[in-house]
Amino acid sequence: MDGAQPAFLRFDALSKSYDDVTAVHGVSLEIAAGEFVALVGASGSGKSTLLKCINRLVEPTSGRVLLDGEDVLAGPPARLRRRIGYVFQGVGLFPHMTVAENVALTPRLEGETLPDARIAELLDLVELDPAMAARMPAELSGGQRQRVGVARALAGESHLLLMDEPFGALDPITRRALGQRVRRLHDELGLTTLMVTHDMAEALLLASRVLVMDAGRIVADETPQALLAGAGGEVAQALVAVPREQARQLAGIGE
Repeated sequence: MDGAQPAFLRFDALSKSYDDVTAVHGVSLEIAAGEFVALVGASGSGKSTLLKCINRLVEPTSGRVLLDGEDVLAGPPARLRRRIGYVFQGVGLFPHMTVAENVALTPRLEGETLPDARIAELLDLVELDPAMAARMPAELSGGQRQRVGVARALAGESHLLLMDEPFGALDPITRRALGQRVRRLHDELGLTTLMVTHDMAEALLLASRVLVMDAGRIVADETPQALLAGAGGEVAQALVAVPREQARQLAGIGE
C-alpha cells in the first residue's frame, strides 16, 4: 500500500480480553479502500471479535480502530454504524416488520425515511423482485432473507461492508450464488469489504486478500494466489489443504 495515502481501515495494536482469555492480541494492520479481505481461522481464533471491534459491537481492551482516519470510539455508536454495513449469519430480520421496513431500519433509527424507490433499488441490487418489499420475513426462503440482510446493510450508503459468516446457513447452490453477487456488488459500488468465514475455499474464490488468524493473532496476510503457491506458513497451509484435498478427491472420482 502507498505510504503517502492513509489506510481506509486501520487496526493499531488492537487487543480484546474477556477475563483471563485474550480473544484478540495486539493486531496491527491496514486495509486500503476497495479491498475485499477475507478473515479466516479456526473457531475461537478471534475473527468475529476483531470484526465487531470495527462497529463497536465489541469494545477493545486496548489499541484503536481507525476508519478513514477517525477513531471509531470518537463519536456515538449509532453515527458510526450508519457508515458501516453489517451482515451476519443469523440475518436478524425483525419478523413483525415487512421486508421494506427491515431494509429501511438503519436510516429510520437516524430519523430518515427511505423512499420506496430506494428500497426497490436496493432489492434489485441483491436480485430480489421489488414486489417482495411488502412480504414478511417468514414468507421468504433462507437465501432470500439473507439477500434482504445484504440490502439492509447497503441502505446507509456505506462504503464499508462487514460480513460475519454471512453464508454459513445456506445450501451450497444458494451460498455460491449469493457470494458471487456480493463480490460483484463490491466491485460495482466501490465497497471495502471484510468478510469472516471458516471456509477457505470461499475466501480464496471471493477475496483479493486473505488474513489468517490463530489464537488472536494475524499469522498470515497473503493473496489467494500466494496461499495456493504455498505461502503463509503452517496454519494457513493447513487451511488451504482442505479445499486442495477436496479438489483432488473430486478429480479422482471423475477419472
